[in-house]
Order: sequence, then C-alpha cells, then structure tokens
Amino acid sequence: MKVAAYCRVSTELDDQQNSLKNQKEYFTSFIQARSGESWEFAGIYADEGISGTSMNKREAFLRMMADAREGKIDLILTKEVSRFARNTVDTLIAVRRLRTWGVGVFFIIDHIDTRENDGEIRLTLMASMAQEESRKISERVKWGQKRQMERGVVFGRRLFGYELEHGVLAVNEKEAKIVREIFLKYVVEGKGTGTIAKELNEAGEKTSRGNPWSHVAVRRILQNEKYIGNLVQKKTYTPDYLTHKKKKNCGQEEFVIKTFHHEPIVSRELFERAQKRLWSKRTEENLEGENGNSRENERGKYRKRYWCSGKVVCGICGSRYVSRIRYRADGSIRHSWLCEKAVREGRKKQEFTGEGEIRGCNAKSISDEVLWQGYLAAGGKVKEKTEELKEIRVLKGELVYKMASGETWVYRDAGRYRGTGTSGNCGSHCASADQKSDTGGN
Repeated sequence: MKVAAYCRVSTELDDQQNSLKNQKEYFTSFIQARSGESWEFAGIYADEGISGTSMNKREAFLRMMADAREGKIDLILTKEVSRFARNTVDTLIAVRRLRTWGVGVFFIIDHIDTRENDGEIRLTLMASMAQEESRKISERVKWGQKRQMERGVVFGRRLFGYELEHGVLAVNEKEAKIVREIFLKYVVEGKGTGTIAKELNEAGEKTSRGNPWSHVAVRRILQNEKYIGNLVQKKTYTPDYLTHKKKKNCGQEEFVIKTFHHEPIVSRELFERAQKRLWSKRTEENLEGENGNSRENERGKYRKRYWCSGKVVCGICGSRYVSRIRYRADGSIRHSWLCEKAVREGRKKQEFTGEGEIRGCNAKSISDEVLWQGYLAAGGKVKEKTEELKEIRVLKGELVYKMASGETWVYRDAGRYRGTGTSGNCGSHCASADQKSDTGGN
C-alpha cells in the first residue's frame, strides 16, 4: 500500500518552520516503521505559509490530489483535520474525490479514518469546528491589526518616496526628490500626467517596483495623502475569511485615519492645489490630455460641442452631467454622460481628510443615444436647435425633460443607461407632466 503524508503551516515564521520540519520527520519515520505491514513510502506533501481556508493556492495539496488520481497514493496521513483544511466544504469535496479514486485519509490526532463507515460523519463535525476556529482566528487577527493601525502602525507594501520597516514610514530622499518634482511639474508648470511620465522615463527613472512610469502611476502619486503626512488605512477589506479576496472599502468598514502621522514630502498647500487641478473640469478638457497624444486632443475638441451640454442634471446630487468619450476596440467612439461629482470624486465614500465628510456620487453613466431618444419623444426636433430644451434630469429608471414652454415630459425607457441607441420609441414610455402627476420632475 502506497502511503503519503500531508503537512501544512500557515506562516513562514521560524517556529512554524520548525513545526513543519518536525511533521515531515515524524511522518517519514511513522510510515517507514510500518514497512513490514506492506506500507510503501509515497512521499511528503507540504505547504508552507499557506492558509487552510482555501485549496486553490496550496500547490503541494493540489499536486497530492493529482498523484492520488493517477494511482500513486493509496492512503494519506495528516496530523489533524485543521491541517488538511479549515473549510468544511473543501474538506468534504476532497475526501469524497479521494474515495472515488480508492484513496483513504487518516487524521491521526482526531482518530478519523475515512475508510470507515462513520468516517465522514465524524469528519464533518471536526471540519465544521476547524472552520469555526478559522473564523475566530480571522476575527482576532483583524481586531489586532485595527488596534495596531489605531496606534499608527503602517500596514501594506512600501510606498514610492518612503521606506517601510516594522510598520514605520521613513523618507527615502532620493525618491522623495522625484515626488516633489512630480507635484511641481503638475501644479506649477501645468504639465499633464502623461507628459510627466514621459519625462521621467526619458530621465531613466523607475517606479518602486522597477517599472516604467505611466500617467496612472503619476496620478496615484498626486492623489496619495501619505505625501502630506496623513495616513488612511483599511482602504480595502476582506469580506470573506474563506476566500481572502480583498475589495475596495466604500464605507463597509470604518477607515483608520491619522493626520500629521509621519514626515511629509510635499506641503499641504501644494497637495491641495494638485487635487483641485486633478478634479477640475479644466483638467477634463485639457488639450494635452492624460496620455499626451492626439487622441486626447480629439476628445477635448469633442467635449465642447454637445447638443445638451450644461442641461443634464443628476437626480441624486444635483450636479451637472459631463460628456465622456471612449474609444472602442474597432476605433468607433462611445459617447456617454456622467455626473460631474462622480467624475471628480468617484463613487460615494467617506472623505479621507479625517473630517468624516461624504464625497462622490453613485449616479450611473447614460449614453448620448438614450438622451437623444428621450428628447425626440418629448417633442424635440434637431440637435442643432435645442433652445426649447431647458433641462434633462436623470432619475432612477427615467429621464425628466423640462422644456422652455414649461411642459415637462418623462421618458421611462431610461433604464438602458448603457444602451447602444436602440431604445424604443416614445409609446407608453413617455408622459407629460399634466398626465402624470407623480413624475417628480422638480
């Protein structure tokens, strides 16, 4: 009988590594001591520094399953259920697959043998307990991390311009010089992020990861509050302790905010000026553009010509909608509109300044074709003559058109905000204000 063993430790700390070494030695001697019982040593499969809540990232475990499927293993030994997996579903799926291949699993400390009739029942109970223990560990770790964050300990990877060691940020003067240069070029010299990235690359400069600079990397530098000495943590969170997948924190969890936390690289006044330019309408229409190319020049040109410019109003926050031009893969242009506040500040979220303010807007974009369909349904004629149109208010599932004559029309096919211009004719989708008193047109 070909017998293998599976070991796992969840961290790469020295004591855990010693534990893994001890497990390997124990199982090797345990199996070899039973060679008289026709046990044949089939190897040790060990995962180091890997969580047991998911099988997807455990290379040794997956290799063991593949070998079992190919008939290289008849029995798998493991210390206990929690070493095999902390996810009840994963544990049962793996054990059942192994059983179909004629492979058993023996959990030594828990005294569970899946080859026995009651093995799966006992395993289910132990696996559930292991999963619950994993949840408690996750909660304890999150609680501990948050307490450390509240004390000012910095989590995450190193930031360009700073060194991060033992949770403390220290200025890297060589990189800090480049950060200051980026802010000055953007604010004082008025250069675009694409142009700044190009100049940095021409000078042979690299990002903290050793990559060439891009307009996105430059923008991230300009937007990062750490450069004025502020610290905002928990920008991402982990909603599921089993998958460990991180998501952007849009208010689901409380941010940990520290002002004047560490040595700044740029002044607050310079940083604020950069933010104003980043989010101003002038930046959207900047002929240089974020990529510094002719396509962006073309976009800027298009933004000044629209039939309903300044007349589309957000029904959520009251801001004006601004034009958005996107190029499809086939080279054609997609023209849509989006709330200016959403463009400037992003989705609705808690402000990072420490004041607890709410910024942003959750309004969705709407295609120009849909706006035009509603305008025609409301009695509009041609785009070149829209003097009779006073306002288009974008509400949830409908568009409210206010005409200069005082008449108000509601277009109810507005659910296709991302449509391709194929929305239907007016029909039952439209109603005048006189006919529909519940339109909410104001």
